[in-house]
Amino acid sequence: MKKIVWLAITACFLIAATGAFALTKVNLPKELSKASEECVGCHKEMNVNIYQQWGDSKHFRANIGCYECHEAEKGESDAFEHEGHLISIIVSPKDCARCHEKEVDEFVNSHHAKAGRIMGSLDNLLAEVVEGNQGMKTEGFPNGISAAAVNGCWQCHGSVVKVNRDGSLDPATWPNTGMGRVNPDGTEGSCTACHQRHEFSVAQARQPENCGKCHMGPDHPQIEIYQESKHGINYYANKEKMNLNSPKWIVGEDYFAAPTCATCHMSATDDMPVTHNVGLRIKWNNRPPQLKQAHETDKKWGLESAKITGDMRKANMVKVCEKCHNNNFIEAFYTQYEAQLTLYSEKWAKPGAKLYSKATEVLKAVKGDEYSKFSQMIDYTWFELWHHEGRRVRHAASMFAPDYTQWHGNYELARNWYGAYIPELKEVIETGKHSNKKAQKLSGELEELLVQVQNDQNHRWSIGKEDPAVKADRVKRGKAFQSRYK
Repeated sequence: MKKIVWLAITACFLIAATGAFALTKVNLPKELSKASEECVGCHKEMNVNIYQQWGDSKHFRANIGCYECHEAEKGESDAFEHEGHLISIIVSPKDCARCHEKEVDEFVNSHHAKAGRIMGSLDNLLAEVVEGNQGMKTEGFPNGISAAAVNGCWQCHGSVVKVNRDGSLDPATWPNTGMGRVNPDGTEGSCTACHQRHEFSVAQARQPENCGKCHMGPDHPQIEIYQESKHGINYYANKEKMNLNSPKWIVGEDYFAAPTCATCHMSATDDMPVTHNVGLRIKWNNRPPQLKQAHETDKKWGLESAKITGDMRKANMVKVCEKCHNNNFIEAFYTQYEAQLTLYSEKWAKPGAKLYSKATEVLKAVKGDEYSKFSQMIDYTWFELWHHEGRRVRHAASMFAPDYTQWHGNYELARNWYGAYIPELKEVIETGKHSNKKAQKLSGELEELLVQVQNDQNHRWSIGKEDPAVKADRVKRGKAFQSRYK
Protein backbone atom coordinates (compact mmCIF):
# COMPACT_ATOMS: atom_id res chain seq x y z
CA MET A 1 0.00 0.00 0.00
CA LYS A 2 2.77 2.42 0.97
CA LYS A 3 4.58 1.62 -2.29
CA ILE A 4 1.47 2.43 -4.35
CA VAL A 5 0.99 5.75 -2.54
CA TRP A 6 4.66 6.63 -3.03
CA LEU A 7 4.48 5.85 -6.77
CA ALA A 8 1.35 7.97 -7.13
CA ILE A 9 3.00 10.93 -5.38
CA THR A 10 6.14 10.52 -7.52
CA ALA A 11 4.07 10.40 -10.72
CA CYS A 12 2.21 13.59 -9.76
CA PHE A 13 5.52 15.32 -9.02
CA LEU A 14 6.99 14.29 -12.38
CA ILE A 15 3.93 15.54 -14.28
CA ALA A 16 4.03 18.86 -12.43
CA ALA A 17 7.78 19.33 -12.74
CA THR A 18 8.20 18.07 -16.31
CA GLY A 19 4.92 18.84 -18.00
CA ALA A 20 6.42 18.79 -21.48
CA PHE A 21 7.75 15.27 -20.95
CA ALA A 22 4.41 14.08 -19.62
CA LEU A 23 2.55 15.58 -22.59
CA THR A 24 4.93 13.94 -25.07
CA LYS A 25 4.44 10.62 -23.35
CA VAL A 26 0.65 10.86 -23.69
CA ASN A 27 0.96 11.44 -27.45
CA LEU A 28 3.15 8.38 -28.07
CA PRO A 29 1.62 5.36 -29.84
CA LYS A 30 0.24 2.75 -27.45
CA GLU A 31 1.56 -0.04 -29.63
CA LEU A 32 3.74 -0.63 -32.68
CA SER A 33 1.92 0.11 -35.94
CA LYS A 34 1.00 -2.78 -38.25
CA ALA A 35 3.19 -1.26 -41.00
CA SER A 36 6.24 -1.27 -38.70
CA GLU A 37 5.41 -4.80 -37.55
CA GLU A 38 5.59 -5.88 -41.18
CA CYS A 39 8.99 -4.15 -41.56
CA VAL A 40 10.31 -5.83 -38.43
CA GLY A 41 9.04 -9.21 -39.58
CA CYS A 42 11.52 -9.23 -42.46
CA HIS A 43 14.33 -6.99 -41.26
CA LYS A 44 14.93 -8.82 -37.98
CA GLU A 45 16.03 -11.75 -40.16
CA MET A 46 17.62 -9.84 -43.05
CA ASN A 47 19.31 -7.07 -41.03
CA VAL A 48 19.68 -8.41 -37.53
CA ASN A 49 22.15 -5.66 -36.59
CA ILE A 50 19.66 -2.93 -37.48
CA TYR A 51 16.89 -4.79 -35.64
CA GLN A 52 19.01 -5.14 -32.50
CA GLN A 53 20.13 -1.49 -32.61
CA TRP A 54 16.52 -0.39 -32.89
CA GLY A 55 15.63 -2.75 -30.05
CA ASP A 56 18.11 -0.95 -27.80
CA SER A 57 16.74 2.47 -28.69
CA LYS A 58 14.20 4.72 -27.01
CA HIS A 59 12.28 4.56 -30.29
CA PHE A 60 11.59 0.88 -29.63
CA ARG A 61 10.32 1.57 -26.13
CA ALA A 62 8.15 4.39 -27.47
CA ASN A 63 6.61 2.17 -30.21
CA ILE A 64 8.28 4.18 -32.97
CA GLY A 65 9.28 1.74 -35.70
CA CYS A 66 10.71 1.64 -39.21
CA TYR A 67 7.62 2.99 -40.95
CA GLU A 68 7.16 5.98 -38.67
CA CYS A 69 10.57 7.29 -39.75
CA HIS A 70 10.82 6.05 -43.34
CA GLU A 71 7.24 6.71 -44.46
CA ALA A 72 7.07 8.79 -47.63
CA GLU A 73 4.28 10.65 -49.37
CA LYS A 74 3.26 10.32 -52.99
CA GLY A 75 5.10 12.80 -55.17
CA GLU A 76 8.28 12.93 -53.10
CA SER A 77 11.24 12.55 -55.45
CA ASP A 78 12.95 9.81 -53.41
CA ALA A 79 9.78 7.85 -52.56
CA PHE A 80 9.49 4.28 -53.80
CA GLU A 81 7.10 1.40 -53.24
CA HIS A 82 8.41 -1.37 -51.03
CA GLU A 83 6.28 -4.33 -49.95
CA GLY A 84 3.07 -2.36 -50.43
CA HIS A 85 4.27 0.78 -48.65
CA LEU A 86 5.65 4.05 -49.95
CA ILE A 87 8.96 4.76 -48.21
CA SER A 88 12.21 6.68 -48.62
CA ILE A 89 15.72 5.63 -47.66
CA ILE A 90 16.69 9.07 -46.37
CA VAL A 91 15.19 10.24 -43.11
CA SER A 92 15.56 14.01 -43.30
CA PRO A 93 15.21 16.65 -40.58
CA LYS A 94 11.68 17.22 -41.88
CA ASP A 95 10.86 13.60 -41.01
CA CYS A 96 12.48 13.83 -37.56
CA ALA A 97 10.49 17.02 -36.88
CA ARG A 98 7.28 14.97 -36.71
CA CYS A 99 8.32 14.18 -33.14
CA HIS A 100 11.39 16.34 -32.48
CA GLU A 101 10.13 19.72 -33.67
CA LYS A 102 12.13 21.90 -31.28
CA GLU A 103 15.41 20.07 -31.85
CA VAL A 104 15.01 20.19 -35.62
CA ASP A 105 14.10 23.88 -35.61
CA GLU A 106 17.27 24.66 -33.65
CA PHE A 107 19.42 22.45 -35.85
CA VAL A 108 18.22 23.57 -39.30
CA ASN A 109 18.74 27.19 -38.26
CA SER A 110 22.30 26.52 -37.11
CA HIS A 111 25.73 26.85 -38.69
CA HIS A 112 25.98 23.04 -38.64
CA ALA A 113 23.06 22.51 -41.01
CA LYS A 114 24.62 24.96 -43.48
CA ALA A 115 27.90 23.02 -43.73
CA GLY A 116 27.07 21.98 -47.29
CA ARG A 117 27.49 25.56 -48.43
CA ILE A 118 31.26 25.04 -48.41
CA MET A 119 30.80 23.57 -51.89
CA GLY A 120 31.21 27.06 -53.33
CA SER A 121 34.42 27.78 -51.41
CA LEU A 122 38.15 27.43 -52.04
CA ASP A 123 38.03 23.98 -50.45
CA ASN A 124 35.70 22.89 -53.22
CA LEU A 125 38.05 24.24 -55.89
CA LEU A 126 40.84 22.19 -54.33
CA ALA A 127 38.84 18.97 -54.20
CA GLU A 128 37.22 19.23 -57.62
CA VAL A 129 40.06 20.69 -59.70
CA VAL A 130 43.45 20.74 -57.97
CA GLU A 131 43.18 17.35 -56.25
CA GLY A 132 40.70 15.65 -58.56
CA ASN A 133 39.33 15.26 -62.06
CA GLN A 134 36.02 14.50 -63.76
CA GLY A 135 36.63 10.75 -63.77
CA MET A 136 33.66 9.63 -61.64
CA LYS A 137 30.67 9.49 -63.97
CA THR A 138 27.15 8.69 -62.77
CA GLU A 139 23.63 9.39 -63.99
CA GLY A 140 23.56 12.50 -61.81
CA PHE A 141 26.95 13.63 -63.12
CA PRO A 142 27.14 12.49 -66.76
CA ASN A 143 30.05 14.87 -67.39
CA GLY A 144 31.89 13.55 -64.37
CA ILE A 145 32.67 14.66 -60.82
CA SER A 146 35.78 14.44 -58.67
CA ALA A 147 36.07 11.35 -56.49
CA ALA A 148 38.19 13.50 -54.14
CA ALA A 149 35.18 15.70 -53.39
CA VAL A 150 32.78 12.75 -53.13
CA ASN A 151 34.93 10.78 -50.68
CA GLY A 152 36.37 13.73 -48.79
CA CYS A 153 34.64 17.08 -48.44
CA TRP A 154 31.11 15.83 -49.09
CA GLN A 155 31.23 13.15 -46.41
CA CYS A 156 31.60 15.72 -43.62
CA HIS A 157 29.96 18.77 -45.16
CA GLY A 158 27.21 16.93 -47.01
CA SER A 159 26.31 16.22 -50.60
CA VAL A 160 23.34 17.46 -52.60
CA VAL A 161 21.55 14.11 -52.82
CA LYS A 162 20.42 13.42 -56.38
CA VAL A 163 17.60 11.02 -57.26
CA ASN A 164 17.99 9.06 -60.51
CA ARG A 165 15.23 8.50 -63.04
CA ASP A 166 14.42 5.08 -61.62
CA GLY A 167 14.07 6.50 -58.10
CA SER A 168 17.45 5.25 -56.84
CA LEU A 169 19.88 7.61 -55.14
CA ASP A 170 22.89 8.62 -57.21
CA PRO A 171 26.04 6.89 -55.88
CA ALA A 172 28.08 10.07 -56.13
CA THR A 173 25.81 11.60 -53.50
CA TRP A 174 24.72 8.58 -51.43
CA PRO A 175 25.60 7.07 -48.97
CA ASN A 176 26.24 10.32 -47.15
CA THR A 177 25.64 11.55 -43.61
CA GLY A 178 27.36 14.91 -44.01
CA MET A 179 26.21 17.50 -41.49
CA GLY A 180 24.93 19.93 -44.13
CA ARG A 181 23.56 17.36 -46.59
CA VAL A 182 20.90 18.78 -48.92
CA ASN A 183 18.10 16.23 -48.96
CA PRO A 184 15.70 15.42 -51.80
CA ASP A 185 12.89 17.14 -49.87
CA GLY A 186 14.90 20.37 -49.91
CA THR A 187 15.90 20.38 -46.24
CA GLU A 188 19.46 21.04 -45.18
CA GLY A 189 21.15 18.85 -42.61
CA SER A 190 21.49 15.29 -41.40
CA CYS A 191 20.46 14.31 -37.87
CA THR A 192 22.34 11.01 -38.28
CA ALA A 193 25.61 12.92 -38.64
CA CYS A 194 25.63 12.89 -34.84
CA HIS A 195 22.85 10.48 -33.84
CA GLN A 196 23.96 7.27 -35.50
CA ARG A 197 21.33 4.85 -36.72
CA HIS A 198 19.46 2.88 -35.48
CA GLU A 199 20.05 3.01 -31.76
CA PHE A 200 20.38 6.80 -31.60
CA SER A 201 22.31 6.43 -28.36
CA VAL A 202 22.50 9.61 -26.28
CA ALA A 203 25.71 8.32 -24.66
CA GLN A 204 27.32 7.91 -28.08
CA ALA A 205 26.25 11.41 -29.15
CA ARG A 206 27.73 12.96 -26.01
CA GLN A 207 31.22 11.52 -26.46
CA PRO A 208 33.94 13.71 -28.01
CA GLU A 209 34.80 11.09 -30.66
CA ASN A 210 31.36 11.73 -32.13
CA CYS A 211 32.44 15.25 -33.08
CA GLY A 212 35.93 14.07 -34.02
CA LYS A 213 34.65 12.43 -37.22
CA CYS A 214 34.78 15.86 -38.83
CA HIS A 215 36.49 18.16 -36.33
CA MET A 216 40.01 16.84 -36.77
CA GLY A 217 43.06 17.19 -38.99
CA PRO A 218 45.37 20.00 -40.09
CA ASP A 219 42.77 22.75 -40.50
CA HIS A 220 40.48 22.21 -37.47
CA PRO A 221 41.96 19.61 -35.09
CA GLN A 222 39.43 20.07 -32.27
CA ILE A 223 39.48 16.40 -31.27
CA GLU A 224 43.28 16.36 -31.02
CA ILE A 225 43.20 19.68 -29.16
CA TYR A 226 40.58 18.33 -26.74
CA GLN A 227 42.64 15.20 -26.07
CA GLU A 228 45.64 17.37 -25.15
CA SER A 229 43.64 19.71 -22.91
CA LYS A 230 43.00 19.26 -19.20
CA HIS A 231 39.33 18.78 -20.11
CA GLY A 232 40.16 15.83 -22.35
CA ILE A 233 42.69 14.34 -19.94
CA ASN A 234 40.13 14.38 -17.14
CA TYR A 235 37.41 12.94 -19.37
CA TYR A 236 39.42 9.92 -20.48
CA ALA A 237 40.67 9.30 -16.92
CA ASN A 238 37.15 9.45 -15.49
CA LYS A 239 34.91 8.28 -18.32
CA GLU A 240 33.13 5.77 -16.07
CA LYS A 241 32.05 8.67 -13.82
CA MET A 242 30.53 10.72 -16.64
CA ASN A 243 27.01 9.25 -16.33
CA LEU A 244 26.66 9.48 -20.12
CA ASN A 245 23.30 7.66 -20.20
CA SER A 246 21.59 10.10 -17.84
CA PRO A 247 18.37 11.45 -19.40
CA LYS A 248 18.91 15.03 -18.22
CA TRP A 249 22.74 15.03 -17.96
CA ILE A 250 23.25 18.38 -16.27
CA VAL A 251 26.86 19.38 -15.60
CA GLY A 252 27.45 19.87 -11.90
CA GLU A 253 24.54 17.60 -11.03
CA ASP A 254 24.88 14.39 -13.01
CA TYR A 255 28.63 14.58 -13.62
CA PHE A 256 31.58 16.60 -12.36
CA ALA A 257 34.77 15.04 -13.74
CA ALA A 258 35.08 16.87 -17.07
CA PRO A 259 33.18 18.49 -19.93
CA THR A 260 32.85 17.00 -23.41
CA CYS A 261 32.20 18.91 -26.64
CA ALA A 262 28.46 18.47 -26.01
CA THR A 263 28.75 19.84 -22.46
CA CYS A 264 30.09 23.20 -23.57
CA HIS A 265 28.28 23.64 -26.87
CA MET A 266 24.92 21.90 -26.52
CA SER A 267 24.00 20.21 -23.26
CA ALA A 268 21.88 21.47 -20.39
CA THR A 269 23.06 23.31 -17.31
CA ASP A 270 20.94 24.13 -14.28
CA ASP A 271 20.07 27.50 -15.87
CA MET A 272 20.20 26.74 -19.64
CA PRO A 273 18.34 24.13 -21.68
CA VAL A 274 19.78 21.76 -24.27
CA THR A 275 20.29 23.41 -27.66
CA HIS A 276 20.88 21.87 -31.08
CA ASN A 277 22.26 25.14 -32.42
CA VAL A 278 25.92 24.62 -31.55
CA GLY A 279 26.87 28.21 -32.39
CA LEU A 280 24.88 29.92 -29.64
CA ARG A 281 27.70 29.62 -27.10
CA ILE A 282 30.53 30.62 -29.46
CA LYS A 283 31.48 34.29 -29.76
CA TRP A 284 34.25 33.95 -32.35
CA ASN A 285 34.07 32.09 -35.64
CA ASN A 286 37.65 30.81 -35.84
CA ARG A 287 37.38 29.51 -39.41
CA PRO A 288 37.70 32.60 -41.70
CA PRO A 289 41.01 34.25 -42.63
CA GLN A 290 40.05 37.38 -40.68
CA LEU A 291 38.51 37.66 -37.22
CA LYS A 292 34.74 37.37 -37.34
CA GLN A 293 32.10 36.91 -34.67
CA ALA A 294 29.75 33.96 -35.05
CA HIS A 295 26.59 36.02 -35.43
CA GLU A 296 28.11 37.79 -38.45
CA THR A 297 28.18 34.48 -40.35
CA ASP A 298 24.60 33.75 -39.29
CA LYS A 299 23.56 37.16 -40.60
CA LYS A 300 25.26 36.51 -43.93
CA TRP A 301 23.28 33.26 -44.24
CA GLY A 302 19.99 34.87 -43.20
CA LEU A 303 19.61 32.87 -39.99
CA GLU A 304 17.30 33.98 -37.20
CA SER A 305 20.11 33.35 -34.69
CA ALA A 306 21.98 36.37 -36.10
CA LYS A 307 20.04 38.37 -33.49
CA ILE A 308 22.08 36.63 -30.78
CA THR A 309 25.28 38.70 -30.77
CA GLY A 310 28.79 37.51 -30.05
CA ASP A 311 28.74 38.98 -26.55
CA MET A 312 25.43 37.23 -25.82
CA ARG A 313 26.94 33.94 -27.00
CA LYS A 314 30.00 34.50 -24.83
CA ALA A 315 27.69 35.05 -21.85
CA ASN A 316 26.03 31.70 -22.63
CA MET A 317 29.40 29.93 -22.64
CA VAL A 318 30.44 31.64 -19.42
CA LYS A 319 27.35 30.13 -17.78
CA VAL A 320 28.73 26.69 -18.66
CA CYS A 321 32.24 27.55 -17.46
CA GLU A 322 30.84 28.74 -14.12
CA LYS A 323 29.70 25.23 -13.27
CA CYS A 324 33.35 24.27 -12.72
CA HIS A 325 35.41 27.50 -12.60
CA ASN A 326 35.23 30.79 -10.68
CA ASN A 327 34.78 34.14 -12.43
CA ASN A 328 38.39 35.26 -11.98
CA PHE A 329 39.57 32.12 -13.78
CA ILE A 330 37.05 32.55 -16.60
CA GLU A 331 37.79 36.25 -17.15
CA ALA A 332 41.53 35.61 -17.18
CA PHE A 333 41.09 32.79 -19.70
CA TYR A 334 39.13 35.04 -22.09
CA THR A 335 41.79 37.74 -21.70
CA GLN A 336 44.46 35.25 -22.76
CA TYR A 337 42.39 33.78 -25.60
CA GLU A 338 41.32 37.07 -27.12
CA ALA A 339 44.88 38.42 -26.88
CA GLN A 340 45.94 35.46 -29.06
CA LEU A 341 43.19 36.29 -31.54
CA THR A 342 44.40 39.88 -31.73
CA LEU A 343 47.99 38.72 -32.23
CA TYR A 344 46.93 36.44 -35.10
CA SER A 345 44.91 39.21 -36.72
CA GLU A 346 47.41 42.06 -36.43
CA LYS A 347 50.64 40.19 -37.10
CA TRP A 348 49.58 37.71 -39.77
CA ALA A 349 46.01 37.92 -41.09
CA LYS A 350 45.60 41.59 -41.98
CA PRO A 351 49.01 42.22 -43.59
CA GLY A 352 49.07 38.72 -45.10
CA ALA A 353 45.77 39.22 -46.92
CA LYS A 354 46.86 42.61 -48.32
CA LEU A 355 50.15 41.19 -49.57
CA TYR A 356 48.48 38.16 -51.15
CA SER A 357 45.86 40.28 -52.89
CA LYS A 358 48.52 42.52 -54.44
CA ALA A 359 50.75 39.54 -55.34
CA THR A 360 47.78 37.97 -57.13
CA GLU A 361 47.31 41.15 -59.16
CA VAL A 362 50.96 40.96 -60.22
CA LEU A 363 50.70 37.30 -61.22
CA LYS A 364 47.50 37.92 -63.21
CA ALA A 365 49.21 40.77 -65.05
CA VAL A 366 52.20 38.55 -65.82
CA LYS A 367 50.32 35.39 -66.84
CA GLY A 368 47.15 36.86 -68.31
CA ASP A 369 44.69 34.15 -69.36
CA GLU A 370 47.11 31.47 -68.19
CA TYR A 371 46.74 32.52 -64.55
CA SER A 372 44.99 30.00 -62.32
CA LYS A 373 44.69 29.90 -58.54
CA PHE A 374 46.69 27.13 -56.85
CA SER A 375 49.04 26.79 -59.80
CA GLN A 376 51.87 28.54 -57.93
CA MET A 377 53.40 27.89 -54.51
CA ILE A 378 52.45 31.22 -52.97
CA ASP A 379 48.75 30.26 -53.23
CA TYR A 380 49.34 27.20 -51.05
CA THR A 381 51.55 29.06 -48.60
CA TRP A 382 49.01 31.82 -47.92
CA PHE A 383 46.12 29.32 -47.84
CA GLU A 384 47.85 27.21 -45.22
CA LEU A 385 48.87 30.26 -43.18
CA TRP A 386 45.23 31.13 -42.47
CA HIS A 387 43.40 27.87 -43.25
CA HIS A 388 45.76 25.59 -41.32
CA GLU A 389 48.15 27.34 -38.93
CA GLY A 390 45.86 30.33 -38.38
CA ARG A 391 42.87 28.16 -37.55
CA ARG A 392 44.90 25.83 -35.36
CA VAL A 393 46.27 28.60 -33.19
CA ARG A 394 42.81 30.07 -32.67
CA HIS A 395 41.04 26.77 -32.00
CA ALA A 396 43.81 25.55 -29.71
CA ALA A 397 43.84 28.73 -27.64
CA SER A 398 40.06 28.52 -27.27
CA MET A 399 40.26 25.00 -25.81
CA PHE A 400 43.29 25.04 -23.47
CA ALA A 401 45.77 23.19 -25.71
CA PRO A 402 49.20 24.86 -25.25
CA ASP A 403 51.24 22.54 -27.47
CA TYR A 404 48.87 23.00 -30.40
CA THR A 405 48.78 26.74 -29.75
CA GLN A 406 52.57 26.97 -29.81
CA TRP A 407 54.10 24.31 -32.05
CA HIS A 408 51.21 23.65 -34.45
CA GLY A 409 50.00 27.25 -34.43
CA ASN A 410 52.25 30.19 -33.59
CA TYR A 411 55.53 28.47 -34.52
CA GLU A 412 54.32 27.21 -37.89
CA LEU A 413 52.76 30.61 -38.66
CA ALA A 414 56.13 32.26 -38.07
CA ARG A 415 58.19 29.61 -39.85
CA ASN A 416 56.04 29.63 -42.96
CA TRP A 417 55.70 33.42 -43.00
CA TYR A 418 59.42 34.21 -42.80
CA GLY A 419 60.74 31.01 -44.38
CA ALA A 420 58.33 30.69 -47.30
CA TYR A 421 55.82 33.52 -47.71
CA ILE A 422 58.24 36.48 -47.68
CA PRO A 423 60.71 34.81 -50.11
CA GLU A 424 57.83 33.91 -52.43
CA LEU A 425 56.54 37.50 -52.35
CA LYS A 426 60.02 38.72 -53.30
CA GLU A 427 60.06 36.23 -56.16
CA VAL A 428 56.72 37.58 -57.40
CA ILE A 429 58.13 41.11 -57.23
CA GLU A 430 61.14 40.11 -59.35
CA THR A 431 58.92 38.30 -61.84
CA GLY A 432 56.76 41.41 -62.21
CA LYS A 433 59.78 43.69 -62.70
CA HIS A 434 60.82 41.70 -65.76
CA SER A 435 57.37 41.53 -67.36
CA ASN A 436 54.98 43.96 -69.07
CA LYS A 437 54.36 47.56 -67.93
CA LYS A 438 51.22 46.76 -65.96
CA ALA A 439 53.01 43.99 -64.10
CA GLN A 440 55.96 46.29 -63.43
CA LYS A 441 53.68 48.94 -61.92
CA LEU A 442 51.89 46.41 -59.73
CA SER A 443 55.18 44.84 -58.76
CA GLY A 444 56.38 48.21 -57.50
CA GLU A 445 53.24 48.59 -55.41
CA LEU A 446 53.75 45.12 -53.93
CA GLU A 447 57.38 45.90 -53.11
CA GLU A 448 56.35 49.13 -51.38
CA LEU A 449 53.70 47.29 -49.38
CA LEU A 450 56.16 44.57 -48.37
CA VAL A 451 58.67 47.17 -47.14
CA GLN A 452 55.88 48.79 -45.13
CA VAL A 453 54.89 45.47 -43.54
CA GLN A 454 58.47 44.46 -42.76
CA ASN A 455 59.09 47.81 -41.03
CA ASP A 456 55.97 47.39 -38.90
CA GLN A 457 56.65 46.79 -35.18
CA ASN A 458 55.49 43.16 -35.58
CA HIS A 459 58.09 42.30 -38.23
CA ARG A 460 60.93 44.84 -38.03
CA TRP A 461 63.07 42.43 -36.00
CA SER A 462 63.34 40.24 -39.12
CA ILE A 463 65.24 42.98 -41.00
CA GLY A 464 67.55 43.83 -38.07
CA LYS A 465 65.45 46.69 -36.71
CA GLU A 466 64.15 45.36 -33.41
CA ASP A 467 63.27 48.17 -31.00
CA PRO A 468 66.31 48.50 -28.67
CA ALA A 469 64.09 49.05 -25.63
CA VAL A 470 62.05 45.95 -26.39
CA LYS A 471 65.22 43.92 -26.94
CA ALA A 472 66.77 45.19 -23.68
CA ASP A 473 63.65 44.28 -21.73
CA ARG A 474 63.62 40.79 -23.25
CA VAL A 475 67.31 40.26 -22.44
CA LYS A 476 66.70 41.46 -18.88
CA ARG A 477 63.88 38.96 -18.39
CA GLY A 478 66.10 36.20 -19.77
CA LYS A 479 68.91 37.00 -17.36
CA ALA A 480 66.49 37.12 -14.43
CA PHE A 481 65.17 33.70 -15.41
CA GLN A 482 68.66 32.21 -15.75
CA SER A 483 69.73 33.61 -12.39
CA ARG A 484 67.18 31.39 -10.65
CA TYR A 485 69.21 28.33 -11.60
CA LYS A 486 72.69 29.48 -10.54
